Amino acid sequence: MLVVGVLVAVAALTSPSAEVGDQPDLAAISRIREEGLRRSQLMDTLSYLTDVYGSRLTNSPGLRAASDWAIERLKDWQLAGVRKEAWGPFGRGWSNERFVAHVTEPTPWPILGFPKAWTPGTNGVVTAETILAVIDREEEFPQWAGKLSGKIVLASRTRRVKPLFKATGRRFTPSDLDEMAKRLPLSGRRARAYGSSGEFNRQLMRFFAHEGVVAVLAPGAGVSDHGSLLVTGNADNRRPDAMPTVPQVVVATEHYGRIVRTLERGVPVRVELDVQNRFHDESLDSFNILAEIPGTDRADEVVMLGAHFDSWHAGTGATDNAAGVAATMEAMRILKATGLTMRRTVRLALWTGEEQGLLGSQAYVAEHFATPTTMDVKLAHARLSAYFNLDHGTGAIRGLYLEQNEKVRSIFSAWMEPFAEMGMRTLTIRGTGSTDHVPFDRVGLPGFQFIQDPIEYFTHSHHSSMDLYERAQAEDLMKNAVIVAAFVYQAATRDALLPRKALPAPFDAVSEPAGR
Repeated sequence: MLVVGVLVAVAALTSPSAEVGDQPDLAAISRIREEGLRRSQLMDTLSYLTDVYGSRLTNSPGLRAASDWAIERLKDWQLAGVRKEAWGPFGRGWSNERFVAHVTEPTPWPILGFPKAWTPGTNGVVTAETILAVIDREEEFPQWAGKLSGKIVLASRTRRVKPLFKATGRRFTPSDLDEMAKRLPLSGRRARAYGSSGEFNRQLMRFFAHEGVVAVLAPGAGVSDHGSLLVTGNADNRRPDAMPTVPQVVVATEHYGRIVRTLERGVPVRVELDVQNRFHDESLDSFNILAEIPGTDRADEVVMLGAHFDSWHAGTGATDNAAGVAATMEAMRILKATGLTMRRTVRLALWTGEEQGLLGSQAYVAEHFATPTTMDVKLAHARLSAYFNLDHGTGAIRGLYLEQNEKVRSIFSAWMEPFAEMGMRTLTIRGTGSTDHVPFDRVGLPGFQFIQDPIEYFTHSHHSSMDLYERAQAEDLMKNAVIVAAFVYQAATRDALLPRKALPAPFDAVSEPAGR
């Protein structure tokens, strides 16, 4: 028994188990709960971001106006160091000021649609014949030369709309979470795979512009069925020197199909379009929003939390990602309002350019911590305890992705215990990509994303025209803000920085796929 006891004692000293100080501070958590659940300002913040300011495409007037409002709110909460930190270049801003699409012949009816970001407008109202011209290869360009001038082109095949046999929204079941917890980590770090389709699409749009096409219509894809349109943008046009292109409009799958079927029956279809888009060249740089609560005896060490502030433009970016923004802002308000003392400085970061490839967080990490392509580590790298990210919609937090950092398992397990009744029970060694913790993880910093119930993410609200305030779940988000505040508090008060994985080797691929 003595030998066993010695071995257990040695194991306790050498294993990454939770320290005594990692037991949750229940008194502090009680104050966090009280403030976050009884006096929440979260949904008010969310409504301003979505209802008042609307979509927040990076470098658009909407994003800049919303950021000015957010900065004033953070200052009103008496946070320190509230500021914009520039990064760039990003490219031109863009906004849509008017969109009308209407079939005029053979039977008048309105078209449900949205222009793609960073595409031009129509320079006024235009009425033109439509033509179905599905071009799959560059070799097919000559057969369409001279046939498309003055036409509105339908450049894609129709899509089959599948019936909704299952609800679009769901929560993780216990078996879902058990399976997630058992998954093994992926081997190695995967770079983004770039295919040739992007280059062909650029060539196709240049061909359409050269041929004098009035506009290009495309059916919605992915979640874009049953009234919800998935709309992103043409990022190539962000460059001031971008080649001329044509207006591109995503329309409801059902409306697109109706036009195509009418054309296939030999009946001409004329469409009236009024697309007023504007490019904004005032600044080609973008910015991140930062705010802090200073620490005490270890103020030079930092715990970060954050979410991406930008969104796509067809909806108001409620679940992607005003929900994460409002919850992390609320977490900061809670920590400030409770007056809890934290040893480390707590820093909020609201990122831009996430939807175009994690650009804002990537720039911040390179500026302050390290560049993944060289792994030249800066002094601040050793002083960051962790970054906690919130960007999986409106659903309740159910756990964390450990990002293959087994050393934090016992610590996070202890911190989760007070929130078990809220459904937070799961840790998975796996990681999740394509959001703003990834640049931190790539340079060996502890960066984590919370596991959240999907609700309607990826099925109805994500990147879609229906990503509006009504899709947000207030009770879930209020609980999320409490959990995030508690994790940040625990990390900011523990004796040591959170443990890390080994420092990675330089990494060639510095951009995650946008659009999760």
